[in-house]
Amino acid sequence: MVKSSRTWWGQKFIQALETFIDTGRLQRGRSYAGESRILHFDIVDDVVTAMIRGNVNPYFGVYKEPKYFVEVALTKIDADDWAEIIKNMSSKASIVAKLLINEVPENIENSFVGGQHLLPHSHKDFQTKCTCPDFYSGACKHVAGLSYRLAKELDQNPFLLFELRGLSKDDLLEELAKSSLGRILATELGNSPSRKPEPNATYFTKPETIPCPETPTLKQFWQGQKRLPQTIPLATPSSVSAIVVKKQGDYPPFWHKDKSFIETMEELYDRVKTKNSALL
Repeated sequence: MVKSSRTWWGQKFIQALETFIDTGRLQRGRSYAGESRILHFDIVDDVVTAMIRGNVNPYFGVYKEPKYFVEVALTKIDADDWAEIIKNMSSKASIVAKLLINEVPENIENSFVGGQHLLPHSHKDFQTKCTCPDFYSGACKHVAGLSYRLAKELDQNPFLLFELRGLSKDDLLEELAKSSLGRILATELGNSPSRKPEPNATYFTKPETIPCPETPTLKQFWQGQKRLPQTIPLATPSSVSAIVVKKQGDYPPFWHKDKSFIETMEELYDRVKTKNSALL
């Protein structure tokens, strides 16, 4: 299955989603995660909401393009449990160091108590809604599409996981500041000064004159001080194919198929290379 997140915590989020949404809805859901489908995306009161554009389907009597309201939320953790969890987190330098660089440490779940966890594990961690007729048991392709979009948001902002669990970033920093290690994290994340852009006359590096330690002879000037190698090793061919195509992502706006656009183009590249291998 195509990776819909570039971070391990985003992938864990999607793996939990895959436990209660069938493969067909997941495949169609990936095509609903793009900007062409999600007309509105917002996070209000720890709940992720979106307005998603549906399909016209005369066979089912849908002659006008429908719009569905979708919600995805995570089960909240009590404030008392959060106090104990933050105390455990702030006592471990490895966790504080990872959070400092905007990453979720892989051992963060060890700090959670009472059967609680940060990352979702199953359908019990999700609270979903959708106004489409296909929604039942908390699952549909629109919920999957919004969740894939949310996974990308988690890649950029892992602290969103805490907010979805009921703890805002400000409250997290306030609690972390009660310990010495946590105070470092709170200072770096909460009070980091923002630098204003500075004007520059040119975009190019200014050349500098470097004095030569000794005057080279004519032979050294033309041939160099060291002998050039007799053979030059061949460059290793790049293992990444279709690199320009990959900038479009798995499901660009113009791509309406269930299979990933990148996978399709990589397969095409491989076929072209195999077909013309005799000419190389």
